[in-house]
Order: sequence, then structure tokens, then C-alpha cells
Amino acid sequence: MMQLFGYFRSSAAWRVRIALHLKGIAAEQQFRHLRRDEQRAPEFLALNPQGLVPALRLADGAVLTQSLAICEYLEETHPAPPLLPAEAAPRARVRAFAQAIACEIHPVQNLRVLNRLKALGLNQDQANAWAHDTIAEGLAACEALARADGAGPFCFGDRPGLADLCLVPQIYNARRFGVELNAMPRLLAAEAACLTMPAFTETAPERQPDAE
Repeated sequence: MMQLFGYFRSSAAWRVRIALHLKGIAAEQQFRHLRRDEQRAPEFLALNPQGLVPALRLADGAVLTQSLAICEYLEETHPAPPLLPAEAAPRARVRAFAQAIACEIHPVQNLRVLNRLKALGLNQDQANAWAHDTIAEGLAACEALARADGAGPFCFGDRPGLADLCLVPQIYNARRFGVELNAMPRLLAAEAACLTMPAFTETAPERQPDAE
């Protein structure tokens, strides 16, 4: 069986949990407590030299890192149900939306960056304000990207995919940092559609065995 190394509150790990659930793939969960720096332990760094979660250890022992790379691997090896559209241009739009969250919004408001901001002299409120503004600006752009698609009820069409499994954890983070979401009705509608599905609700942070 695959092993997924994660942390209940990690957005990136949550994305992979959703993808596994959507595709009906079983994986044993292994937990690394990020606030206790368990991801920096030598045995974990041997799996993922970046010291980040998630990491997915395959049945043959190979280890995959980076949430979107893992999701794309799952898409290629377990193509049904699909996380990406069949045609090239729609696939590129979905990937762009997912990368806007995973590469532009999330990395600069995660725990590692917030800790570095505090190390540079910012207090907790100032670090949280950084996260708030980063999320708000990024999600405003995602709202426009999703509106351009127009269809729904999910971010890009009538079934959840790569964009949605990035969106839902990021909206969860947005609420943690007090971001006003009323100006983003398209994203909220996609989130509401997702939250009718067990793949999103059963993988939520508060439902995980390591939740605090």
C-alpha cells in the first residue's frame, strides 16, 4: 500500500488526500508534526530532502514529493475519474489555476515563511497580515480565472478536478487568516459544490487522526 506523509493542517497534504479519495486509492497515513519540526528529522529528510509534506511512498518504495506532481502522477496512473480535461487548452487553464494557488499563493503564506518573517523582526500580527494580503490578492485573481470559464458548478465544469482540490484547502486557510470572501462568489460556489462530496469533507483537517 502507498504511504502518505502529511500533517492535518497542511494544505498541500490535503490536496493529495482529496485526489486519492476522488480516485478511490488507499494510502496509509503517516504524520509529521510541522510545528514540532518533525519534517526536519533525518529519517524524513532521507525521504524528502526539502523537509516538506506531503511525500508519497509508493508500494515499490519510490518516493514522490510536491503535491501537484503527486496529483499528476495519480492522474497518469489512475486516469478515472479524471482530474484534468481531455483537451490541451482546457487542461492548461486548469493547471494555471492550480499553480496560481500552489505556486503563487500558498508558498508565501505557509508556516516556514511566516516563521522567517518573525525571525526578521515582524510580530505575529504583522506576519498574519502578510498572509492575509497574499491570500486575498491571489484568490481575487483566481475568482477572475474561474469566472472566465463560466460553467460550473465546480471551478472548471461539472466535476471536481485539480483546480478544486487546490481551491478548497486555500479557502480554508483564507478563513483562518480572516480574508473577506464575499467578493468571490464563483469560488464560494465551487467550494460549496465540493463540500457536498466525501472526498473533500472526509479529508478535511479536523477529520484527520492527527488533528489537534
